[in-house]
Amino acid sequence: MSYFIGIDLGGSSIKALAVTSVGERIAEINRSFDAEKEQDFACEIQRIVQEIEETRGSAAQSLGLSAPGLTARDGRSIRNMPGRLQGLVGLDWTTFLNRQTSVPVMNDAQAALAGEAWVGAVKGIENVVFLTLGTGVGGAAKVDGHILRGAIGRAGHLGHVCLDPHGEPDICRTPGSLELAVGNCSISKRTQGRFQTTHALVDAVRSGDAEARSYWANTVRHLACGLVSFVNVLDPEVIVIGGGIARAGELLFDPLETYMNDMEWLVPGSPRVSIRPAVLGEWAGAYGAAYSAL
Repeated sequence: MSYFIGIDLGGSSIKALAVTSVGERIAEINRSFDAEKEQDFACEIQRIVQEIEETRGSAAQSLGLSAPGLTARDGRSIRNMPGRLQGLVGLDWTTFLNRQTSVPVMNDAQAALAGEAWVGAVKGIENVVFLTLGTGVGGAAKVDGHILRGAIGRAGHLGHVCLDPHGEPDICRTPGSLELAVGNCSISKRTQGRFQTTHALVDAVRSGDAEARSYWANTVRHLACGLVSFVNVLDPEVIVIGGGIARAGELLFDPLETYMNDMEWLVPGSPRVSIRPAVLGEWAGAYGAAYSAL
């Protein structure tokens, strides 16, 4: 049986899937690492590919890679990856892995959207905004059937839109960004040091903590402001939300819908934009990388 490998290099783990041409998962590896320590990520990925192919008893027909950062124009390497996973910028994966067919390299958020569009929450949907809410805010956009890439690969970095022109700059130099308004990276500052993680804040909201409710409502309102802006610019049919913060479930989606009801540009005779959770979870990027290999 022919199969394809999708590899997702994240901030703390490498995930790899072997899938059939219709997206059926036939093997998986999830290998954690300490990003603070020196590690040869490229060689670890090489070992994972070898492990899958030896277990399957045959070489993959092709494989794809998902990673943070901006991809090179030819799609064979990462050209820019600020602040993490050093040593991978400029590495030609087709050459390094000694493959006969090209190894396409995708930005991780764009790959996650590709995975959700292939076998996940938005299969068959032509216009989609995709957000991952975690330490930061990742994003990607699919418009008229095409995942946007842009001139140098920055398209879809939705977490780095400006909500407050007087705010502090984020990692991409954007003042008062959506990422700083809702990401876990700023939760301590946003709650005056009371909460160190968004999960702790959500737990306090569930327990009925009034102050926590106020912090959470402010977070969700900022998210809604970002979403209605994306609706006005990109006109999606569906907004998909994934990442660790999305696991708050109804505590996130119910108030978010309320805020969207107040803010969204409504057009008579046209449906509201649907907001739904991602379904592939932490494997979305690996699925997208495998799809790119197809």
